[in-house]
Parts: sequence; C-alpha cells; structure tokens
Amino acid sequence: MTWNTNLRWRLPLICLLLEVVMVVLFGVFVRYDYEADAHWPEEKRHRNIVSDSENDFYYRYPSFQDVHVMIFVGFGFLMTFLQRYGFSAVGFNFLLAAFGIQWALLMQGWFHAFQDGYIFIGVESLINADFCVGSVCVAFGALLGKVSPIQLLIMTLFQVTLFTVNEFILLNLLLVKDAGGSMTIHTFGAYFGLTVTWVLYRPNLQQSKERQSSVYHSDLFAMIGTLFLWMYWPSFNSAVSNHGDAQHRAVINTYCSLAACVLTSVALSSALQKKGKLDMVHIQNATLAGGVAVGTAGEMMLMPYGSVIVGCISGIVSTLGFVYLTPFLEAHLHIQDTCGIHNLHGMPGLIGGIVGAVTAASANSEVYGREGLVQAFDFEGSKSNRTTQLQGRFQAAGIFVSMAMALVGGGIVGIILKLPCWGQPADENCFEDKIYWEIPEKQEEENYRPEDPTLSL
Repeated sequence: MTWNTNLRWRLPLICLLLEVVMVVLFGVFVRYDYEADAHWPEEKRHRNIVSDSENDFYYRYPSFQDVHVMIFVGFGFLMTFLQRYGFSAVGFNFLLAAFGIQWALLMQGWFHAFQDGYIFIGVESLINADFCVGSVCVAFGALLGKVSPIQLLIMTLFQVTLFTVNEFILLNLLLVKDAGGSMTIHTFGAYFGLTVTWVLYRPNLQQSKERQSSVYHSDLFAMIGTLFLWMYWPSFNSAVSNHGDAQHRAVINTYCSLAACVLTSVALSSALQKKGKLDMVHIQNATLAGGVAVGTAGEMMLMPYGSVIVGCISGIVSTLGFVYLTPFLEAHLHIQDTCGIHNLHGMPGLIGGIVGAVTAASANSEVYGREGLVQAFDFEGSKSNRTTQLQGRFQAAGIFVSMAMALVGGGIVGIILKLPCWGQPADENCFEDKIYWEIPEKQEEENYRPEDPTLSL
C-alpha cells in the first residue's frame, strides 16, 4: 500500500497551529506563582519568610534539572538503538516533549493550580509537567519507528489530557501516594502505548525487520541514555516529595533498588543466552526496572533491604519479559512493542503499585511514629479517619484505575491515529530515518525503498 509521507505542509501547519493555541491559552490563563512573581519581597514579609533561600526554587530546581535531563536526553538516547532511526528517536522525542510540557502545564494547572481564573506556575509545576511528558515518552517507545511526527503530536495532545485526568482521580479523589509515578506515569504510559500499538498493528512489518535490529554504535548511544536515566532516577522518584525525611527516604530506596536491579538483570541475561553472553537490550532496559518498581513506595518506610528485594525482583521479571513475553505478545496478541516498554515500564509499574499497596497497608505507628505516620500518608483533614489498611486498598484501586484509563484511552487514540491522513510510513519503510529526515548520501543504504516519487514533488 502506498502512503503519502510528504509532510511539507501538514507538519508545519500542525506545529504552528498547536503553538498558536499555546500562546493564546498561556496569555489568558498562566501567571507566575507568588514565589516567582516580582511581588516576592512583599510575600516574604506577609508570610514571615526570613531569607530568599526559603524560596521553593532552591529546593526543587536541582531535582528539576535531573528530571529534565532524563526526559530529553535519557529517554531520547535510550531509543537510538535502531540502526537507522537515531535522528527520529532523539528528534521526535524532543518534539513531543517540547509540545507536551506546554500542554501539561495548562492541563495540570486547570486541575491542580487554578485560582481566581488563573493558573499559577512555579518550579514544581515544571517538574510535574516533565512527569506528564515522561508518560508520553514511555508510550512512544512502543510506537518507535512506525509512526509519523504528526501522529506523535496528536497522541501527545490526547495522552497528556488523559494522564492529567487519571492523575487527578488517583491523587485528589482516591488520595493515593505515588511520588515516583509507578502507577500514574509508568503503568498508565506503558499500557496506553501498548494499546495504541495494538490498534495500529502492521501485518507486513516483517518487511522492515532488517532495520529493526541494532548495530554496535547505535547500542552504544542507547547505553548513554540508560546511564543518564539510571543516575538521575533517585531525583525522579523524590522530586516532588515533601522536604525532609520523605524526600531523603525516596532517594535512598531508589538508589538501593537500582543497584540491586543491575546484578539480577546481568545474571538473568547471561543465564538465558547461549554460552552465557550478555544481551545489550537487557542491560539497556532491565537495569532500570528497579527505579520504576520502587516509585510508589519510595517515600514510605520500605526499608533499604526491602528496596534491594524489589530491585532484585524487578530485574528478574524485566529480563524474563524481554526473552519470553515480548515475542509471545507479538506472535499471539499482535502487540508490536518496539522498545519493550511492557518489560521496563508496564510490569515493573504494576510491581511498584503492588509494593506500594502492601507497604501502605502494613504501616504502623511503631515503624513510623505517630506523627510520622500522619505526615507520611497525609492522614489529616478529609483523611483523618483513614486507616493504613484502607489506604492500602485505595492504593490497589489506583492500579486498576490507571490500567482502565490506559486501555480505554489508548484504544480511542489508536483509532484516531489509524486514519490515513497523518503521513505514517508504509510497512516496508518503517524504522527508517530517510522517510522524514535529510540524510547524508553516503549513509544511505540500498535496501531503502522510496515512496511513490509523485508524492515527494
């Protein structure tokens, strides 16, 4: 089947239209919060703040930097493993993230920071917008190489909206704890992306199979993304935690879980391969599963040994998923998961949700202290009568809500993206940069099959 992949008018039109809408909406609704406003000196006096160092910027900005690097560098380079799709992996991730953070600031502002007709944003708003876009980057991994940049922008528009609704239900209605986003970011993003790629199933994708593999240098670039993500994941899981012990605990738990995950991932990779050789796919991805799996319980009293156990389990589950489950899903359920997001984000996200529910349900004042228990789970105001066992049930309910939102939303968005007007590549030209990018001639390969020449005029 011949597809029109010439985006000369469609891509500029979509990009400019979306940005004009952003300009208008930002002009109408978005303002600085009091800590970023020029009236800060007056606010300091009014709130009895002694020093500028108490401005939230100085607490949150280091974490914001780390999370920002994860979104644009970590996720972008992690997906450069395909031998002829490096430009698109980094470039399209850049595009969808840049649009996504603008739309996320608006959507999350309307749901969480809307006062007197305005959205007031500060540095924490930027972190939460990055978290929202992180979910989109996760979903992009399942679709990598098979969609156009226009499809990605349309998906980002809908997914950010659905993410914000799901996040509002979990954090504001169910009142669950999910600082590292095991449920809101990873579970939702993974199963949303898997549902979309299932709807967009390509029966003749085998024609592009030779380009779906990696080469030595592409795997090396992808490993750069892995290392950035691995190093900064403690900041990701603790970025919006309360100052003090909760944030400190989230960093320690994530740090321990990630370290343990590396060893079990390497062990399984070697044990499951012929002659005990390591598979770079496992090292690039499964070694990060520990950060995902400890996201919900990160700021709870999971204990360092508990974090190590969670990391060990997630590394094993993720590696087994790459070896056995990914081929099964493609062969029997028609789920073509390019990056294996089910193994890195889906299953570890579910593990994280379960660990969070169990840890919350088993919490008690002996472990936390009476005041610490109230502070850890916000048992104040509307939650003052909530027990830890009930909190655990609500945590478990959050997993099912995230799954339901992802499956239903992903199905609807997948149907929209299946329309033939978005400039998607033909099956035989998937995983090929040359469809959408200018490539140096000496890099072109003979196995590239050009589109209908009449469409590129």
